[in-house]
Amino acid sequence: MSYAKAEAYLKSKGLDSHIIVPEASTATVELAAEALGTEPAAIAKTLSFLIGDEAILILTDGDARIDNHKYKEAFHTKAKMIPREEVEERIGHAPGGVCPFGIKDHVKVYLDASLKKHEVVYPAAGDDHSGVKLTIPELEQAVPSFTWVDVCKAS
Repeated sequence: MSYAKAEAYLKSKGLDSHIIVPEASTATVELAAEALGTEPAAIAKTLSFLIGDEAILILTDGDARIDNHKYKEAFHTKAKMIPREEVEERIGHAPGGVCPFGIKDHVKVYLDASLKKHEVVYPAAGDDHSGVKLTIPELEQAVPSFTWVDVCKAS
């Protein structure tokens, strides 16, 4: 169901032809990089957090790590990931396939500056056997509403 939602959403943006469905799992950064034929850093890792009771997504470079100080400066609270068992209910996609496409309406999306060093990135497409090959301008076009942030450690 999540893949179908992401696919329909990307189709509405004219980007469904960018979806890749490999036979191998894409559930982790390392598996996705291998299955999609790219380096781990080019995987657009989608992390889900809670700010109070509000769910947000932050897309980062696949090698990036959240910097707790930068996160607190940006969001005025300590970083708190959504518990794994609540992710699908709050976001609309299960862990391993979380992406910013076809998500619940109230979820805010943030793109981390770590993505800008790549010409092409590969976020998931709603499940653990998919990816979407997008340039940064295409990612900006595809994400429903987003804000750029800088919340990752310098690499």
